[in-house]
Amino acid sequence: MNATTPQPKKILVVSAHPERRSLNASLTSFAVEHLRTAGHEVRESDLYAMKWKATVDADDFPDHGPGERLRVMDVSERATLAGRLAPDIAAEQEKLLWADAVVLQFPLWWFSVPALLKGWIDRVFTAGFAYGPTLPPPYSEGPLAGRRALVSVTVGARATSFSDRGVHGRLTDVLHPLQHGLFWFTGLRPLEPFAVFGANALSEEGSAAALEAYAHRLDGLFTDAPVPFRTLVGGDYDHDMRLLPGVERPGTSGLDLHVRTGD
Repeated sequence: MNATTPQPKKILVVSAHPERRSLNASLTSFAVEHLRTAGHEVRESDLYAMKWKATVDADDFPDHGPGERLRVMDVSERATLAGRLAPDIAAEQEKLLWADAVVLQFPLWWFSVPALLKGWIDRVFTAGFAYGPTLPPPYSEGPLAGRRALVSVTVGARATSFSDRGVHGRLTDVLHPLQHGLFWFTGLRPLEPFAVFGANALSEEGSAAALEAYAHRLDGLFTDAPVPFRTLVGGDYDHDMRLLPGVERPGTSGLDLHVRTGD
C-alpha cells in the first residue's frame, strides 16, 4: 500500500427490512460488497434476520430486581457501567465501538424508521454508553466522536413531495431526529443522507442509477464533509441550551438554525 492509497476502515451496516428481495436488501448487499471491494472491513446487523428484540424491558438488565421500579435511564447506566447488559445489546455496542463509520439502511415508514430499527436504537444507545452525566456533553464531541454516520433510506413518494414546498416537508427535517438527535447527540458525524425516491415503482434503469449514485456516496464515506451542526459547547448556545440571538445568518429559521452556514 503506497502513501496515496486510502487506509482501510471498519464499517457497520445496520439494515431493517423484512423482505430479502426488497430494494433495501439490494442496497445493503451492494454497500457491503462495494465497501469490501474497496478494501474496507464490514460487519452487518440485519435486524430482521437476527430477530432483534425491539422493546426495552427489565430483561435487558439482568441485575434489575423484580420489585424495583424500572427507571430506564438509571438502570441502563448502571448495567452499562457494570458490564451487565443483555448479551445482544452488548454485542451491538461492541460493533459500534469497533466501527469507524455506521450506515443505517431502511425504508421510510410513517415518516420514521421501522419499529425494529427504532428498537435497536432504544436498546443499544444506553445511558453510560452513548450519553450520560459521566460522558462528554451531547451535541459536541460525545462518546462516539470521530465516527461517521450515513443514512440510506428508500422513500415511496417522489422527491418533489419532500421538498421545501412539498406536502411532506423537507426530507432533511423528517430525518432530523436521526441526524441530529441520535448521531450528532452522541458525537457521530452525520453525512447528508442518501435517498432513493419513488422506490415502490423503480424501473431497471432507475435501480441502476440508484446503485451508481450510492456507490459515489459510499466512496465519499470518509472524505465528504459531514453536516456542520453547531456544537453545544462552542459558544452558540446559552446555559438553557437556546441558540444565542444573532448567531444565525439573517433569514435562517427552524431546524436550519442549528446548522452552521458559514462564518
